[in-house]
Parts: sequence; C-alpha cells; structure tokens
Amino acid sequence: MRSQPIIALDVPMLADAKALVQRLGPDADFYKVGLELFTAEGPRVVEWLRGEGKRVFLDLKLYDIPNTVRGAARSAATMGASLLTVHGYGGAAMVDAAVEGAGAETGILVVTVLTSFDAPSLGIALGREAPEMGGEVLRLAQLADRAGAHGIVCSGHEVRAVRGSYPRLKPLVPGIRLSGGATHDQARVATPESAAADGAAYLVLGRAVTAAPSPVDVLREIRMTLAAG
Repeated sequence: MRSQPIIALDVPMLADAKALVQRLGPDADFYKVGLELFTAEGPRVVEWLRGEGKRVFLDLKLYDIPNTVRGAARSAATMGASLLTVHGYGGAAMVDAAVEGAGAETGILVVTVLTSFDAPSLGIALGREAPEMGGEVLRLAQLADRAGAHGIVCSGHEVRAVRGSYPRLKPLVPGIRLSGGATHDQARVATPESAAADGAAYLVLGRAVTAAPSPVDVLREIRMTLAAG
C-alpha cells in the first residue's frame, strides 16, 4: 500500500487556499480542510475544491452526542468529503453514529492521541497517571475497528503497531516533517519515509511543503521518495 500525501490548507481564508492550490497545480490532488479554514469559509471551501477535481479530507475532529455527530457526518458526505475525523474519546456510540451518518462514500477517521501530546501532557489532560502512549493509541484503534471506521489518526510512532494489530484500519499520520526540519508545536513527528515504511495510508504534509520556497519541488521530491520506497 503506497502512502497518499494530503496537503494541509492551514490558511485563514478561501483566497489563500485558492492561491496555494493553484500554485501546486496538478501535483496535488488531495487537501486537508481544518477548523480554521472551515470556520471562516464553511462548506464553500469544500465545494470549490471538489469543483477543481480535488479530494477533501475534512479535519473537524467531531466530538458531541451521537445524534449530532451522525448528522454532521451525513452533511460532510453530502459535501463530497472523502475523509472526516471524529474524536475517539467521544466513545463507541458516537463513532458508530459517525460511520452510519457518513455512509459508504466518506471514510471516518478516528483521532486517537493528538501529535501535540506527549505522555505527561496527555496524563494531565485526562486527569490520571500518564498512559503508555502506544497502548492508548491501540485502545482507541480497537474502538475504531469495532465501529467499522475507515481508519485512525495517530503519530508515525504508533503506525507499525496499529497495522500489526488492526490491519484493516488505514492510518493517517500528521506531524510529518522532513529530515532536519523544525517540529513546531508537534511532540511526536515522523519523516515521510519512516511513516510510509511503517504502513501509513495517508501523510498530512503541512509547513514542510506549504512554507517551502518552492512547494512544488518539495512535494515532487517527497513523491519520488515514497515511490522509491
């Protein structure tokens, strides 16, 4: 299974997103729309991307009562999103509802542990002793697998274990950085090569590509590396 790069549109307005998409041209066909851009522009950013022939990963990390999440997932599917995130900590009933609402066309990805967390900070957030990170990710991966979710979101550190225990799940890995690149606000990062080698189905490429002097050249280099691997 070859890893699919997804370009993060971590920009404030649709005009900024259009400029980046047009700059990358046909080299990029899959884009992440997250909370900042979706809150500012709403469904029209997804509609525009779909009109340009691009696939959309709608990264909203839904976390609410099951009925609300079911409706939101149904709306995301109607928009034409290929992937949609929900929080694993929302529980089994919520993830079940998301999968039901999304239907066959939109894959539900269950967020396990955010890549901005390390074990101590996660323990503080949960109000209990710092968990073993790999075990916590696998616990939430089991929930995703039982619900019939398309995949999970985890760091590159946990991909190999997830693929070994739940081979049906498609792992999406954020926090991708090039060798020697800055980690910014991420605690658990990986290179494209290592995440792909461990079995990542999707790689979210943010500032490593979008902040580069020539995003097209960096993306092409990453694609060649992935193809060679």
